[in-house]
Amino acid sequence: MKTLIIVESPTKAKTIENMLGKSYVVRPCVGHVRDLPKSTMGVDIEHDFAPHYITIRGKGEVIKVLKDEAKKADQILLASDPDREGEAIAWHLQQYLRINNEQCRIRFNEITKTAIQNAVEHPQPIDMNKVEAQQARRILDRLVGYQISPLLWKKVKKGLSAGRVQSVAVRLICDREKEIHDFVPQEYWILYAVLQSDKGNLVVKLAKIDNKKAKLPDEEAVEELKRRLAGETYRVSSVSKKDRTRHPLPPFTTSMMQQEASRRLSMRAKKTMQTAQQLYEGIQVDGVVTGLITYMRTDSTRVSDEARQHARDYVRERYGEKFLPAKPRAYNSKKGTVQDAHEAIRPTSVQRTPQALKPFLSATQYKLYKLIWERFVASQMADAIYEVTTIEVTAGGCLFKASGSIAKFPGYTQVYNDGKEEQEQEDLSKVVPVNEGDVLPLERLDASQHFTQPPPRFSEASLIKTMEELGIGRPSTYAPIIDTILSRYYVVREEKQLYPTELGFLVVDLIKEYFGDIIDVEFTATMESNLDRIEEGEANWVQILRDFYDPFAVTLAHAEQEMEKVVIEPEVSDQVCEKCGKPMVYRMGRYGRFLACSGFPECRNTKAIIVPTNVKCLACGGDIVERKSRSGRIFYGCANYPECRYVAWDMPIEEKCPHCGTQLTAKTTKTGKEMILCPNMDCPSRAGQKRKTRSASSKSTKSKSAAPAKPSKKK
Repeated sequence: MKTLIIVESPTKAKTIENMLGKSYVVRPCVGHVRDLPKSTMGVDIEHDFAPHYITIRGKGEVIKVLKDEAKKADQILLASDPDREGEAIAWHLQQYLRINNEQCRIRFNEITKTAIQNAVEHPQPIDMNKVEAQQARRILDRLVGYQISPLLWKKVKKGLSAGRVQSVAVRLICDREKEIHDFVPQEYWILYAVLQSDKGNLVVKLAKIDNKKAKLPDEEAVEELKRRLAGETYRVSSVSKKDRTRHPLPPFTTSMMQQEASRRLSMRAKKTMQTAQQLYEGIQVDGVVTGLITYMRTDSTRVSDEARQHARDYVRERYGEKFLPAKPRAYNSKKGTVQDAHEAIRPTSVQRTPQALKPFLSATQYKLYKLIWERFVASQMADAIYEVTTIEVTAGGCLFKASGSIAKFPGYTQVYNDGKEEQEQEDLSKVVPVNEGDVLPLERLDASQHFTQPPPRFSEASLIKTMEELGIGRPSTYAPIIDTILSRYYVVREEKQLYPTELGFLVVDLIKEYFGDIIDVEFTATMESNLDRIEEGEANWVQILRDFYDPFAVTLAHAEQEMEKVVIEPEVSDQVCEKCGKPMVYRMGRYGRFLACSGFPECRNTKAIIVPTNVKCLACGGDIVERKSRSGRIFYGCANYPECRYVAWDMPIEEKCPHCGTQLTAKTTKTGKEMILCPNMDCPSRAGQKRKTRSASSKSTKSKSAAPAKPSKKK
């Protein structure tokens, strides 16, 4: 008996075929084979939103291969990804290949021999609830995009798009930028008392004044309090020591993986998902293609009992019984999670340690796999225990406090460091041994001025977190949403932060004015819930679309009549075209912003945007300027290029490397130190020698880029 198994990608096909016998043939469909047409709406609104699917251009040869193999097969099994999208692909293939057997669908959460064989032995029907949920999302997005976008083309600028969820994401970024712009800083002061003791100085922070939370709005209030405290006795009123337990975090969901990869590895969401896909589909290890992680699109934190036990066995063997909790840890997924059928993202085998796999992985694959592996193993380990010391000092009706902690038992942090210990260690430096009742002489009172800060701009990680919290989008949509709003130039990404462009503000304001519901966060979240209800069999997809479209059609007709034409004038720069003398203006191209002559099309002069720095090139005396590579990444080079070819990813400083004479660069670390690096990758200083650091407060320039590498030579 010959069985044909159809999967989505060639890599996945190769991996699975190696796991099965000669009676199985595995072929890829390379994603969707049918979709709505690009040139027309493709939805019959009057007849219950019936979709008109066509074969995707370029898929003819793929379909021919599948049909030929299907004729030779006794059984056809559809093994596309185990989510809505994958279910829809399986359904389209069933229609194309005219598969009569209802038990034609197989699903697996990991590409391992055991999981594949188990799936093959237990085929199931296609889940039409999932198919209808995906179809409803596709039609909903088509109804919005193919009716609002042409209106924007006519009224604003050709080529604009108004995706249903992407518009809400842009709105979040625009609203945050307005918050930052409108923010009025409030002054406040912090007062510290530096007290003398036999063991060294104790620094305590003012916490209360007359049993009320301390508030020092200005310097006058500080000076008044200092006068009040003059000559007062500083007595230690209490010294307490308590154990604090910190629990490990659950294994990764898609959202959390993207956030942590961004925070720890500086990986963009799109790159994270591409790399995770590679790890899931299979990597050649010792000559065998092996799936290394479970399915990477999930909002569940659940793991199988078997996987939990394997993790506990590994921890017991590697670290000992004391690093295990009494019972295996189980993590509950959030209420309403539809994709809880999937497990959390975890390694397919905990025995495949990151170090053991390092020779077989690229640098990016290794970093992400290590993050996933460590997070999963740590999730089944014992709590970390810290001893927290709190000291309270009273003087003149004021209460001062100092606190810090030390690790008593590392627990899960032995494997996965969540980054909090460093701050706790800094706090501990202010705590010296004292006893309750001690009277400590005052050495001085230190006051520091501060101002309240506006909310931070979104990074990719924080935008994903916010969308997840608000119920906007789903695991498979976060990365494509961010990629779309960047490629449309509604948003730009600088220093990991997302800034809205003038075009982004304009589109958001227009949609907000004429299509309030489309860009409303709560409305969008409700629609996501409705799609979940369709998947769960609790709602009819046609009725959900009808409830949305009837009021939308009225709004659309109103907007077509009332929206006025908007002319976007390009931003004029302070530079003049050297060819015709007309002003240069800022334009947006494939690789970001550039300067173009305002006399276009008569004059087609263009040039890159160059940002001067206050640093001189030590090789030739020219100015160091900021440039952008073709990928949009900032780097630094000499303005005398191509005569002088000095380039670096990090901000140069006016110091030479003592080893090779190359101009050094500075890069600020997460701890506020400035790392001094030589950009010459062949320099002996890059071969494991200790890197020189200095306090960030004494730095002369600001670091803006990542580790040195050879950037593009684009002028």
